[in-house]
This record gives sequence, C-alpha cells and structure tokens, in this order.
Amino acid sequence: MDQRIIDLYDRFTHGGISRREFLDRLAGLAGSTAAAVALLPLLQNDYAKAAIVDPADPRLAIDTVSYEAPGATISGYLARLNDRSKRPAVIVIHENRGLNPHIRDVARRIALEGFLAYAVDMLSPFGGTPADEDKARDMFGALKPEETARQIAPAVPFLQKHAECTGNIGIVGFCWGGGIINRVAVLAPEIKAAVSYYGLQVPADQVPAIRAALLLHYAALDERVNAGIAAYEAALKANGKRYTIYMYPGVNHAFNNDTGSRYDKAASDLAWQRTITFFKENLR
Repeated sequence: MDQRIIDLYDRFTHGGISRREFLDRLAGLAGSTAAAVALLPLLQNDYAKAAIVDPADPRLAIDTVSYEAPGATISGYLARLNDRSKRPAVIVIHENRGLNPHIRDVARRIALEGFLAYAVDMLSPFGGTPADEDKARDMFGALKPEETARQIAPAVPFLQKHAECTGNIGIVGFCWGGGIINRVAVLAPEIKAAVSYYGLQVPADQVPAIRAALLLHYAALDERVNAGIAAYEAALKANGKRYTIYMYPGVNHAFNNDTGSRYDKAASDLAWQRTITFFKENLR
C-alpha cells in the first residue's frame, strides 16, 4: 500500500485530522471518493483475525475483574493458566481503540507463557470499550495521559495482592498504550519490567523516577514517535537506567497488530519473542 496512505491513516487514528479531512485526503490519494471508500476496510482492523488463542482454550482461566483508581473503577480482562498456581503478573495496555478482541488475545498469549495477564479497559469510566472502532477512538479524546497513568498505577498493588501472583509485576503497552507505559513506569516504582511498543516518550525530567528495566520497540517508518527517541535515550543513559531499544527496519507503527493493515509478521514475531524473554528474565 502507498506509504502516503499509511501515514495519512496514522495521522487520523492519532487525532491529527478529522474524519472528514481524512476521507477527503484519502480520496485525493486514491483517485476518487469511491476508491477511498473501497480502501477503508483494508485500513481498518479485522477482528475476525484476532483469536490466535481461542477464548475458550481449556488451558486458561479467564475472568473480568475490577480495581479502584482515582476517580474511577477500572475493569479488566484477567487471563492465566488454570492450575491457579502463583506466577508473575503482566499488565496489558491497549491501543487507542480500547480493550478490543485483539488485546484480549494478546493477554491470552501472555497467559500461556506462564504469566497472570491483566488487560485493563481504560474506557471503563465511560461505559467500557464499544464494538464500533471509530467510536472507541473518538472516546479517547476525553482521556488525559497523566490522569490515565494515575488510574493504571493502582493496578500494580491490586495484582500484587492477588492470590495467584508472586508479587512481581511487568507491564506492556501498544501504540497509545506504549506511551502510557512510560508514564506508568514513572509513577509505579514497584514495576520490575516495562515493554513499550512504538510509544511516545516521557520528558527527560521524569526519567529519574523510573525503576523498571525497559524494553522499547520502535518501527523505522514511524517518524511521529521516533522523533522523541534520541532525547529519551539520552536521559535514560544519563540516569543509569536499564533499557534496550530495538528499531525494526521497513515497518510501520502498529506492526505488531495482526488484525490491521500495518502488521508485519517477521517484525512482530521477533519483537514478541524478545518481549516474552525479557519478562521471563526480569520477573522470575
């Protein structure tokens, strides 16, 4: 697909332009309004592809559980192996489409690796993630990153007290959630390992508060997010933080999302293997 179309869609999905402007520009790139309409399904996520791990997999125990956060009750999707033994926990933070089928599947994949996986729904205070992807994305306009991070941080002690948790907590986030990961790492020093997929960075003056080991995945074609890498890495290095940065050549933002048009299997598989290895090394 034309990289200009991918870049335009990225701007739209991150609130850079309105839906009307997006469609007008897409029509210009595609050659006509009809061609633009035909392209839309190819750009949007196809959740029929989401279930890499069957939601009814008999190896897993799955529940919906909630915790209290400042000004809100946050609900989430809890998945783990059904032997109910103690294990480290990993908090999963979704993209700017909420707790959708893809993110629930990511939680199940993490659970099969031997972790207590908890995928939060940060649209809980607004009634939960809707099925309509465009509506979900629009709802994110009401969320403030600083407030959202403060609402996720209490998930750490909540999981530490869970009967099936060893007390060791990791966190992983994608896109919007990848940026929130960096903020939560500042607020929750108890987190031992944090993985950010193409997430916006925190300002340098917040870096000293980070205690977690960091694994940062970036897409080489993601100019918007990558613009902040140099300053972030300089601050991490200056403050003696433990971090690893991987840049994946020739791929776009959201390369891990196997339900979307920007998915890249090779990069996704490699990043996933690195992520699971990182959690196993730092949480056990």
